[in-house]
Amino acid sequence: MGGMRFPAVAGEGAQAEEASSDWTAWTPLVEEVKRSTSSPAPESTRLPKPDERRIMTVANQKGGVGKTTSTVNLATALAVQGLRVLVIDLDPQGNASTALGVDHQAGVPSVYQLLLGEIGVADAAATSTQSENLSCVPATIDLAGAEVELVTMVAREARLREALRPAVLDELDYDYVFIDCPPSLGLLTVNALVGAHEVVIPIQCEYYALEGLGQLINNIELVQSYLNPGLNVSTVLLTMYDGRTKLAEQVTEEVRNYFGERALRTVIPRSVKISEAPGFGQTVLSYDPGSRGSMSYLDAAREIAERGTERKTS
Repeated sequence: MGGMRFPAVAGEGAQAEEASSDWTAWTPLVEEVKRSTSSPAPESTRLPKPDERRIMTVANQKGGVGKTTSTVNLATALAVQGLRVLVIDLDPQGNASTALGVDHQAGVPSVYQLLLGEIGVADAAATSTQSENLSCVPATIDLAGAEVELVTMVAREARLREALRPAVLDELDYDYVFIDCPPSLGLLTVNALVGAHEVVIPIQCEYYALEGLGQLINNIELVQSYLNPGLNVSTVLLTMYDGRTKLAEQVTEEVRNYFGERALRTVIPRSVKISEAPGFGQTVLSYDPGSRGSMSYLDAAREIAERGTERKTS
């Protein structure tokens, strides 16, 4: 860990970020990001395709840790850099669907019908406004009662895994699947863990950051033991980092000591722009491509993609 390179992070606060976005708006890098959200990525900015499709569940039962924000921004960052990505919105609030510009009003094809086996992924997935490479299976209000309905179903913990069968995803040619979980450890989250290969845990750099994390790890281990032996915690993402505080440094050090190389080098800064973007039905990459939040998610996505390649070739 001693030789690890740490990225520059926000240290001047929201006002400094907003001011800096003005002067970064004209730079070639920012212009490239803007173009990439609406057109295919040039070869120079494409990320390596994984040797095998990666299905990643983003989970943390604590609310407000940047779980949905990280899901949609990582997915968009991978998509604008040349990879085909599917987001499964398993949170009844439907925030991931909103951020990706996908209709999730009652009555539209959704993850609820997918879990019941009434429709397949091809029918449920809608193309996101953020990238032509990005699709989302939205969550509608119907999902709020899904956990009660699933209780009486056969193989209730594996409904999502059945829907995401390799043959189905092979036909749709997705490189990555991200599953956004609700802030709980209920049956929807269990479905997400059973249906995935990897778990991504976002942890905010704030007091009580690790509170409840032991319970999440225990649940993951139970799923590994009884339902999905191939599941592993591959990625830990530090969010809401404020370089002005000693607390953020302490939390970062504690997380890195505990998770080791599974913690990404890239950290996500506390950012007004990241918080504002969902209100406009966008990710931060399209809302403010020049912000530090946008650049950080691009870096985190590249690190995830490169780590996946390293893991396959090592």
